[in-house]
Amino acid sequence: MNLPPRPTPRRPQGFALVMVLVFSGIAITVLSAAMNWTAANSANNERSVQLTITGAAAEAATEKVLTSIMSDYDNGGEATVFANLNQYRTRIPTAAENSYWSNFSFSDAQGGINANYVQRLQTQTYTNLSGQFAGLFGFASQYRVISNARQTNGRYAITNAIQQELQLASIPIFQFAIFYNSLLEFSTAAPLTIGGRVHANSNLYVGSGSPLTFTTNVTTTRSIDKVAWAGATVASFSGSISYLGVVSTNANSLTLPIGTNNSAAAVREVINPPPAGEAMTSPMGQERFYNKAELQVLVSNAAVTVRVQTPFDNSPLTIAWSNASYFMTTNLTFTDQREGKTIVTTEIDVGRFRTWAATNATVISKLGSGNPPNVLYVADNRTTTASQLTGIRLKNGQTLPSRGLTIATPNPLYVLGHYNCTNAAHLGTTNTTSSRPAAIVADALTVLSPSWTDGASGGAYTSRVAANTTLNAAILAGVVYSTGSSQAAFSGGVHNYPRLLEAWSGRTLTLNGSIVNLFNSVRAATQFQWPGVYYNAPTRQIYFDQNFMNVNNLPPGTPQLRVLIRARWLNPAPGVINYAG
Repeated sequence: MNLPPRPTPRRPQGFALVMVLVFSGIAITVLSAAMNWTAANSANNERSVQLTITGAAAEAATEKVLTSIMSDYDNGGEATVFANLNQYRTRIPTAAENSYWSNFSFSDAQGGINANYVQRLQTQTYTNLSGQFAGLFGFASQYRVISNARQTNGRYAITNAIQQELQLASIPIFQFAIFYNSLLEFSTAAPLTIGGRVHANSNLYVGSGSPLTFTTNVTTTRSIDKVAWAGATVASFSGSISYLGVVSTNANSLTLPIGTNNSAAAVREVINPPPAGEAMTSPMGQERFYNKAELQVLVSNAAVTVRVQTPFDNSPLTIAWSNASYFMTTNLTFTDQREGKTIVTTEIDVGRFRTWAATNATVISKLGSGNPPNVLYVADNRTTTASQLTGIRLKNGQTLPSRGLTIATPNPLYVLGHYNCTNAAHLGTTNTTSSRPAAIVADALTVLSPSWTDGASGGAYTSRVAANTTLNAAILAGVVYSTGSSQAAFSGGVHNYPRLLEAWSGRTLTLNGSIVNLFNSVRAATQFQWPGVYYNAPTRQIYFDQNFMNVNNLPPGTPQLRVLIRARWLNPAPGVINYAG
């Protein structure tokens, strides 16, 4: 049976058009969303870039302030910084410096325009330091610097803020076990443990055939290398090097605030008399031991001038030589075989000086009863022949005056016998409880043991047999720097910093204090020679005196390194001045 074909259903008219419109709408919606997302993302990126730019501008403003603060602190100290706060508040980047800055406005987070927020948070006090100087103490004040910046030609009205907090610190230099303003060498040292902070404003050479241990932080402005004098590689340097604290290379230089660079020649001026016309209040004038001294002894061909004064005093009182000769003589000589010269000597009997200073009427009238001079400056400027050298010698120094004693001189200085160790039971130990704050500052330091005699000084060194010796003092003296890669050009390294002229084999030299080198020796300038010429080596016990971490036990007249310590860098909300992070 044949059936008729089934009719095909008819689609509603316009269906295809509807579908086109639907999909077109979806496409437009997606495209619109994509475009909106792209626009929003672009806006966010632009906003982020502008936020970064304004943050950088705010940081530039704070850095401009910090640069001014550091300059003023170096040259005038914390009092100068505090006096200049209003000047710092107006130190913003300007179009006069670069046209780029015409596109920014700055404010101090308190409504002040073209200004920064600069405030001292804490007055100067002796306190723990922060940052890379953590573990040290210093005379520190705290400051906060904030700048708010806005880009005036930006698409968005964005203000960003940067806050920097800092310490202005003066660090007593004798808080370092070892501080060198130059290359610091431990080459050829016997087993040695350094029990305090170490810093060098140059390379640090640790090559040694014996173990070398640093118990606390070590910093150097350059690198630490296991090489010998002046960089000569020595394959036999197999001694272990142990660092028990933080080690930092490429650190910032630490310098004295003397108003100029800290080259050896510039820093050496702190031990020289001032030139005519130099103000005591100048940066260099404030650092000279001549001006810090409470007693000055100036020896010339014609006379010995002795003056008592308060530090930085323009009205000293003169003391007759007939009176001062009780503790001092200028007619002794002996031979220094390292220098190959006769030493024309100004010798100070420290025990007699202690008695004299406590009772002298002129001293008491100037400084008061119970205040013997605690900084003694001695300069022997007598004319000598080519075979002679003037020098200062201390003897009978086992007990110092009640206020402690710093002795400073531009001459080479010699210490004869034990120094600053009143209790005989503490000789040869790290016990410094019977010592008083003390420092020796000189062109060079030579230690003469208690068995030294001037009569034997010109003969073979084997005839000068040393005795065990203890010296408790911070030492700031020059060295003869290494000048080449041979032994003949070697400085002797830090362990030979105290010079010796006797047969020390089997004997012990104990040094409790701090070793500081800021300059080269220019008077006693003969190069170090290997043992066996004018001395042989002792057992060295070199220790940092922990007493120097206490402000009350620092040697009189201790130099201080001024540093700006960046404590914290913060990104507070605009208009906030007390953001704690």
